[in-house]
Amino acid sequence: MYDLHHMTWEEVAEAVQAGIDTALLPIGATEQHGPHMGCGMDTAIAHTLCSDAARQTPVILLPTLPYGCSIGHSKRWPGTLALNPKTLIDVISDLGDWVQSAGIRRLILVNGHVTNEAPLRCALEILRARHDGFMVALLHTAQLTPRVKYAHFSDADDWHANDAETALMMALHPELVREDKRASADDPDRTQDCIFSHPVNRTSQNGVTGFPSRATTAKGRELYQWMLDDLTEILMKASQEEAPLAQSYHQRVRSGEHGA
Repeated sequence: MYDLHHMTWEEVAEAVQAGIDTALLPIGATEQHGPHMGCGMDTAIAHTLCSDAARQTPVILLPTLPYGCSIGHSKRWPGTLALNPKTLIDVISDLGDWVQSAGIRRLILVNGHVTNEAPLRCALEILRARHDGFMVALLHTAQLTPRVKYAHFSDADDWHANDAETALMMALHPELVREDKRASADDPDRTQDCIFSHPVNRTSQNGVTGFPSRATTAKGRELYQWMLDDLTEILMKASQEEAPLAQSYHQRVRSGEHGA
């Protein structure tokens, strides 16, 4: 396993020279997850999933980012530590610059928190325009494949700290789950007919959307195995991918050339 946190600079250079030129960046969040689950849930799933997948694939695992764009959770419940969207864009694009400077050609962002998506996509756009030929992908832990997405959305479209997330933590990190509060933590999705995207303080009574009472350790184990298998398959393919065309981002097509 190529874990940057434990590698020396010489080992990083040797890995890249040997063709291990794909990096994996887990991105989580620190935010309230209802009365029954710890604030580190999103970071825990991103870190655990990427660490396990990195053991099976030719990628360099980067240290997990534990903060994300969680401003939609409001200040109603303590425990959330959020970055503004523009801050997250800058953090990821800055990190991407350094990753690319090490000779790494592919960067895969694995996102464990839903509302990180827009800033991460912006950072992706910046990095691929800034570094010609640098490939950046954005994956979401809860939507890796249709079966994974279905499991996460089964009890709520605007889900949070729900059946799926609770089951995953029961299976992987039971220390984050408060069993004595799980059964009474259910709170329904109130957003079905909404036009606007409302912050969580206006959609949930307790920070939960969904039914954590339905979670079981067995369901969490099965879901996690799907996620690990699916991510591993994606990483194996991504580590070999080349762009369909080798045309320069910056070089303008001349008159008369193909594509003019």
